[in-house]
Amino acid sequence: MAESFPEIRDSVRALCAKFPGEYWRALDRDRAYPEAFVQALTEAGFLAVLIPEAYGGSGLGVEAAAAILEEVHKSGGNGAACHAQMYTMGTLLRHGSEAQKKSVLPKIAAGKLRLQAFGVTEPTSGTDTSRIRTTARRDGDAYVIRGQKVWMSRAEHSDLMLLLARTTPREQVEKPHLGMSVFLVDMQAAKGRGLTIKPIRAMINHATTEVFFDDLRIPATSLIGEEGSGFRHVLDGMNAERILIAAECIGDARWFIRKARDYARERNVFGRPIGQNQGVQFPIARAYAASEAAALMVAKAAQMFDRDEPCGAEANMAKLLAADASWQAADMCLQTHGGFGFAEEFDVERKFRETRLYQVAPISTNLILAYLAEHVLELPRSY
Repeated sequence: MAESFPEIRDSVRALCAKFPGEYWRALDRDRAYPEAFVQALTEAGFLAVLIPEAYGGSGLGVEAAAAILEEVHKSGGNGAACHAQMYTMGTLLRHGSEAQKKSVLPKIAAGKLRLQAFGVTEPTSGTDTSRIRTTARRDGDAYVIRGQKVWMSRAEHSDLMLLLARTTPREQVEKPHLGMSVFLVDMQAAKGRGLTIKPIRAMINHATTEVFFDDLRIPATSLIGEEGSGFRHVLDGMNAERILIAAECIGDARWFIRKARDYARERNVFGRPIGQNQGVQFPIARAYAASEAAALMVAKAAQMFDRDEPCGAEANMAKLLAADASWQAADMCLQTHGGFGFAEEFDVERKFRETRLYQVAPISTNLILAYLAEHVLELPRSY
């Protein structure tokens, strides 16, 4: 399949070559944030790809952003350190006021601000977003935020946060997803004034946290779009998130396949390369076929998003198929390497852990299947 955006891809590959496996292994060992890598991506303009030129960005679409993140993962890196700055753009660009966009977008494009935190998931609601308990109460020219978010990645390394909170109780709205609003929160101003961030140590180095809001006051001008329509506003970000993470999964799959192929050609057992055995060949070939098929769905979803066409089903299928393909390739790659797959120096075990996340986040594969069954195939609702 011909590569999209070849010049962008070449530039990303060149940048990623400066951050080899040793760099990512050291970070993983110390649970450290890839500050130098994120800064390099920022200075090269890659994190501003979705910001319109009028605000200092490249003015490109999700297709271009997907190409960037795929290449990061195909190089052996991890775009999770910064991908939120891309997918949160959908909400801000499509529903933010002109004043909000003029205030923050040029600074984000220039690398003076980071928009990396997305506050949606809560401990008691999980994927049932309609049951979030974090509230935003209007008080004069401010909103008062109270509640808790969990699995909020990069909160310690972000200046701004997109926050979803209830402005009208669930029992007082006609439909469960009404009555929620989305806010652009200045995290640096909020720290020590009602915002508390606590890191969560996890299986992967994902800089993830839980965040507490204790009567945090934010200006009423922080509201993005219409009060009560926040869930609809963040759907743009959610669809973009699924497409972009699907692209990362394609990058992972291609990294695993290349890694397994190279090892199978070089590793000799019983006087012959293990890649000569069909028992080794066939899983690699199947993983390749699965990843190439998934890549087509990712490309279709990205194209539809950029054309502003409804793409909920396509974004979900792209995420499902790409996550399955990357996990299939990861399992195959580890099996191909045998014992050496568990050795830190080969990078396989690190990438194996990282790509396993996408069976669960940002939406589980089971919930995608339930969505397709109900909304596409018109089967009875199962939950």
